[in-house]
Amino acid sequence: MRRQKRDRMERAHSQGFKAGVSGRSKETCPYQSNDVRSQWLGGWRDAIEARTDGLFRL
Repeated sequence: MRRQKRDRMERAHSQGFKAGVSGRSKETCPYQSNDVRSQWLGGWRDAIEARTDGLFRL
């Protein structure tokens, strides 16, 4: 059975989360489209919040 690719929005959120956990700046967002960019930034914000709550360490 073939696995379907995750949709673009979910992928952008996941990549933003990974960027936030690794400590990258939100200015490094690779997306230009407003919808996808907002998903990436949402993931980035979630990661920053998780880091401040102590869930991740650098």
